[in-house]
Amino acid sequence: MPPPPELTEADVQRLLAQIPRLRAEIAKAIIGQQTVVEELLTAFIAGGHCLLEGLPGLGKTLLIRTLAQAVQLSFHRIQFTPDLMPSDIIGTEVLEEDHATGRRFFQFNRGPIFGQLILADEINRTPPKTQAALLDAMQECSVTYGGKTHALDRPFFVLASQNPIEQSGTYPLPEAQLDRFLLYLTIEYPAEADELTMLARTTGAPPPTIEPVMSAAEIVQLQQLARSVMVSDPLLDYLNRLVRSTRDRAHPVTGRWIRWGAGPRAGQSLVLAAKARALLAGRFAVTLDDIRTLAAPVLRHRILLTFEAEAENVTRDQVVRELLAALPPPASPLRE
Repeated sequence: MPPPPELTEADVQRLLAQIPRLRAEIAKAIIGQQTVVEELLTAFIAGGHCLLEGLPGLGKTLLIRTLAQAVQLSFHRIQFTPDLMPSDIIGTEVLEEDHATGRRFFQFNRGPIFGQLILADEINRTPPKTQAALLDAMQECSVTYGGKTHALDRPFFVLASQNPIEQSGTYPLPEAQLDRFLLYLTIEYPAEADELTMLARTTGAPPPTIEPVMSAAEIVQLQQLARSVMVSDPLLDYLNRLVRSTRDRAHPVTGRWIRWGAGPRAGQSLVLAAKARALLAGRFAVTLDDIRTLAAPVLRHRILLTFEAEAENVTRDQVVRELLAALPPPASPLRE
């Protein structure tokens, strides 16, 4: 694969050599949870955003803060509450006075959205108007206030979290807004050995120091490089058929369990995520395993289940597995 025009072969090798160092720095603070870490890095390198669902105390804040320290980016945490207003996120104008001339003017004070890594903690606890303000900034990578547009620094990555329990008084994200997230991740309780290691490591010596291994410019270059990863025509056709199968009413799985299927953005997200996963593995071509591994994180928030599926306690991940099992493999696919 030829490197992007602005990157030399030496630049590519230098960027790829940083990936194991990035994983090692994250592992200093995050014990276990390898799947979530890899999925988070996949979305980050793909240039998308993540919605992370998990119970309190599982390390969501620590994970995103550690990533920010390891890549030398500014980190802001926004705690979403029912009384949070859009101006609390994007900022507001205040009237100021020039003491030298006495002239008064409006000055825009930037809100916490003006960071590079943003944790939107418990996004489903704030009203839709405030949710929309965040999601608009995520989509446009800019904030418009008072008729002026303010660009956000790149890279710009949002990890929004939500609690799967205590749903009283929450505002679930509509499907159209869920579609803006590249991946929907779920974090589970740690394994027994990991939890034992965590107890020993976090209750004794001071926490380890996370050393920055990549700059903002290098992250942007890595994101550009990910888009240059190749996808063969058979794999692209396979991916397209997978997404379209969620809308095929004649499909036995879809017809029974899916009320609304995934749109074209799901296919775009799956391509970008598969390219990023391949690059994180040091490959310059997407494999069938990349697509199948990322199918659930890409599709689980983009399909709406029928009442029959909900009554039978069928999960969205189970539906995706059934769709993958029923889909004929591509001709001569690349495999890991």
